[in-house]
Amino acid sequence: MQLKKKQELRQKRVWRVRHKISGTAARPRLCVSFTNKHVYAQAIDDVAGKTLVCVSSMSKDLREDKLSANIASATKVATVFAEKAKAAGIDAVVFDRHGRRYHGTVKAFADAARAAGLTF
Repeated sequence: MQLKKKQELRQKRVWRVRHKISGTAARPRLCVSFTNKHVYAQAIDDVAGKTLVCVSSMSKDLREDKLSANIASATKVATVFAEKAKAAGIDAVVFDRHGRRYHGTVKAFADAARAAGLTF
């Protein structure tokens, strides 16, 4: 029962944030998501409904590092994501933390992406 309540509250936070922000081709939405084992990040153009760049801790270039969902892994994934976004011509993004607090792994991801050259 308690788990269901937590999931409902998190889903409300996701919807509340998504209602306010939207990604465009010039400034896509950077959605970062964490599971217990992996880190996922994607740049999404909500107007066209397309994913422009995506990276996860299971990507080919990161697979041999055996990353998990911790601060070090979030930093590594963010750095690779920023490099791919720069190569795709994306300099500015709108940050979507996907209902999670801006703390710990989410903050580490954001700081590493900013340090690698993305602006948000």
